[in-house]
Amino acid sequence: MLALRDVHAYYGKSHVLHGVSFSVGEGEIVALLGRNGSGRSTTVKAIMGLVHTEGSVDWRGRQLVGLKAFEIAHAGIGYVPENRDIFPTLTVHQNLMLGQKRGAEAPRWSFDDMYGLFPRLKERQHTEAGVLSGGEQQMLTLCRTLMGDPDLIMIDEPTEGLAPKIIEQVAQYLRALKARGISVLLVEQKLTIALEVADRCLVMGHGQIVFEGTPEDLRRDAAVRKEWLEV
Repeated sequence: MLALRDVHAYYGKSHVLHGVSFSVGEGEIVALLGRNGSGRSTTVKAIMGLVHTEGSVDWRGRQLVGLKAFEIAHAGIGYVPENRDIFPTLTVHQNLMLGQKRGAEAPRWSFDDMYGLFPRLKERQHTEAGVLSGGEQQMLTLCRTLMGDPDLIMIDEPTEGLAPKIIEQVAQYLRALKARGISVLLVEQKLTIALEVADRCLVMGHGQIVFEGTPEDLRRDAAVRKEWLEV
């Protein structure tokens, strides 16, 4: 579905990604793990066309390198950034409306689906998004991206700063995506949620993939966890 081959990415003259290669299959959840500064967020930005990128990013046979971010989004890739970019003066419901893709035939997700996933959003649907808690804003950002009916959703640090109860809701959300055949590239620092929901785990270090395997493989590999993940 998505295949990166020898991807390099740059911020100006700073060379951040060094030959990153991996793939994401249909209906698969892939966790991209690593410490801060390892290149995880830059990887999803490279896929989304938000940084200068060299190499190959193939999406169902279409080359994404060189395309604009909105073109990549229209091709079927959703992106949830870690800074929770909501529209603060619009209501919850209006934010969700803005996520809808025009002309989409029989979208997989409706407002009722979003409110079913996160009942708290239904309670606050007429509330301005700017007064929501951090957890509620994260729920809203996740759901707004889903309203665009992507086939792949890339989620950057969805559990950062959230209470354990909300983290479990995010895990349920990820399982719901998988149940509807949506692929997920999950950027995370927390091993717990990644090991719980992922089909495969990738670990990054110094702008490269240093490990690839199943969650069980990663559980068994104490050396990888100690060198590249544990603080």
